[in-house]
Formats: sequence, structure tokens, C-alpha cells
Amino acid sequence: MSRRCAVTGKGVQAGNNVSHSNIKSRRRFLPNLQVNSLMSDLLKQPVRLRLSTHGLRTIEHKGGLDAFLMSTPSAKLPLELRKVKRRIAKAQAAA
Repeated sequence: MSRRCAVTGKGVQAGNNVSHSNIKSRRRFLPNLQVNSLMSDLLKQPVRLRLSTHGLRTIEHKGGLDAFLMSTPSAKLPLELRKVKRRIAKAQAAA
């Protein structure tokens, strides 16, 4: 599983550790990823996603997982979220 947020696309960045004597060595800055189970109102079941904390706040700001996915164009979503969006659209059409 890659270290990339499913919503924001944040991933690993590279930089330098700089010592007091100004010697530089390479390091990695990892995103703050959390495994979350977000409840889908239409599917009536939780959906597990690996999100950054910023991505989680974005989903909450948009009104939940269903509202976020339906308002976001599919071209901007990764494959795993497109599948969830299709399942939600089917459930919405059936209801």
C-alpha cells in the first residue's frame, strides 16, 4: 500500500536533515495517514480508507463521504474512491 492520501493525493516528500555543523543527509517527510472507517449513509455500511488528516477534514467539510464523492468529478478521484462512488450512485438510483 502506497503512502498516499486517497482524497488529497499527499505523498512522501524528500528533504535534508541539517546538523549543527551544516552537514546535510537525506530524509523523508511522511504524510500523516490514518486508516479511517467512514460511514456511508446510502450504503449503510462503513468504508475503510487511508486518509491524511487534511483529507478527513475535507470530507467532513463537504458534508460526509457521500456528499464529497458525489460533488467531486470522477477524473479527480483515485481508482478506489471511483469504485465507492459507483456503488453509492447505484444505491442512490435504487432508492
